[in-house]
Amino acid sequence: METLKNKIDFAVIVSVKNANPNGDPLNGNRPRVNYDGYGEISDVCIKRKIRNRLMEEGNSIFVQSDDNKIDEHPSLRARQSEFEKQFKVTDKKNNNRNGFIQAVCAKWIDVRAFGQVFAYGKDKEDEDSQGVSIGIRGPVSIHPAFSVSPVSISSIQITKSVSGEGDGTKKASDTMGMKHRVDHGVYVFYGSMNPQLASKTSFSDEDADVIKQALINLFQNDASSARPEGSMEVYKVYWWKHNCKNGQHPSAKVHQSLQVSVKTEVNEPKDIKDYDISLQELPGLTPEVIDGL
Repeated sequence: METLKNKIDFAVIVSVKNANPNGDPLNGNRPRVNYDGYGEISDVCIKRKIRNRLMEEGNSIFVQSDDNKIDEHPSLRARQSEFEKQFKVTDKKNNNRNGFIQAVCAKWIDVRAFGQVFAYGKDKEDEDSQGVSIGIRGPVSIHPAFSVSPVSISSIQITKSVSGEGDGTKKASDTMGMKHRVDHGVYVFYGSMNPQLASKTSFSDEDADVIKQALINLFQNDASSARPEGSMEVYKVYWWKHNCKNGQHPSAKVHQSLQVSVKTEVNEPKDIKDYDISLQELPGLTPEVIDGL
């Protein structure tokens, strides 16, 4: 299959209402914010959602979350052990890295899209083994998402009606808890697809279209207590497909051509309608604009 022919840039506008887009485990699982109070969704979180959507559509995924696995493998090492043995990647005499890279990229779409590091320690029982780290650079890069304006975070105390531990004579400490949410926010994130790197992992135009659909469906089947159904939605996806491998314009210029800002007459935005969305024209490059689901 032919690999990605032309460079692609993209941008996604996300609307959040009464949800925790991405909790920070180092801060009591409060929604992530930077030092200026702008909301943030990490690139790792976004990739996790893309992987989940790809997996739901029947694509083979290497990095599966423990609570959403579709195979019996308990770890990443176990999931790719057949290729490790087949290509003897830790064997000093028979190391076949190129064959291993081709095999894992052919097997898993997230490896050929985002790349992966496969690290192996030396086998103590095998004198011919060695520690090996095989790094694969993926052609798809994803930026973290940041809110257009500072976000307001609400925290509420919650209680459970039953103790999770103890003898039941009194409420245990685990009956008390906290929930945090962003009252409203509009977030934007960007990404790119590089044909030069795509040629190394066999990432194709068909793969690019599959990921585009995953971006449109990013929050489908993603509901949780922290993100109730309908509290997060993809508002728009902007998809710039260049006419050459290197791109007609630098990615930074393409991404900056999309401007999202709070309307001047609005003091406190509460809805997507409170924002101005403008697109600067770039010579020879017009994006496909897609409504989210």
